[in-house]
Amino acid sequence: MATQPVEAAESSEATAAPAATAPKPATATRSRLLPTVLALLLALPLLAIAHHARPAPYGDHLTVHAAAHTRVRPGTPQQPPPTPLRFRTRGAALEAHHPVTGAPMWRYAREGRRPLGSLHARGEVITLWDDGMVTATDGRSVRWHRALPAAGEWLPDHGGAGVLHALGRGMLAVVTPHRVAAYRIADGDLRWVLPAREGCAFEPARAVRHGKTLLLTQPCTRPVLTAQVIDVDDLGQITPHRRPLGNEVREKGAEPGPNT
Repeated sequence: MATQPVEAAESSEATAAPAATAPKPATATRSRLLPTVLALLLALPLLAIAHHARPAPYGDHLTVHAAAHTRVRPGTPQQPPPTPLRFRTRGAALEAHHPVTGAPMWRYAREGRRPLGSLHARGEVITLWDDGMVTATDGRSVRWHRALPAAGEWLPDHGGAGVLHALGRGMLAVVTPHRVAAYRIADGDLRWVLPAREGCAFEPARAVRHGKTLLLTQPCTRPVLTAQVIDVDDLGQITPHRRPLGNEVREKGAEPGPNT
């Protein structure tokens, strides 16, 4: 058996010692990740505060009162109010009240804006605001927003009289001096636009509903032109032999109808 010199033995022990005291790779990895994890934990409350501090889209503030959540026995379907809700404008907000008890159901306002007019159609409340925005709410959420083009040119002087009209089969007519636009109440989809004749303008306040038809006057400023009365319904302007587009929401895979 060979004997190893003392110097060689001491050198071998000195070389092997660092390997025995070196940190394990897993421990080193955890040490590097610990500051990152702590930073994320500290950032979570700040992210939550920033999320709640974000302004609501379009400045919407919809408040649903406790009276709207009527408690019923388990298994019993909740019945709607026996008659439609009562709506009124108070200050810069639109309020809905129970038709029997008068209890407040919900309140809808927009920051810095004032409602000019509203109508109730197919379970939705359609509202025209002083910035030319048209909104639809069912009392649980604001379902859609549509901005009227060039509203600043006429809305401040005209106001909201005669702008909103419910048409047949779930359609909404928005009458402005420059055009008539029809939206599907269910989703706010724009279905058709009827521009005013050149040199003429619609008068929303003089619109008259006759059955399923909306009669619109269109006076003209040019002497060579005469005033017209335009008839529209949910499918657009009523003209002989028209072939309008359908306005229904088609299910996927459904065959198109004769007017789609």
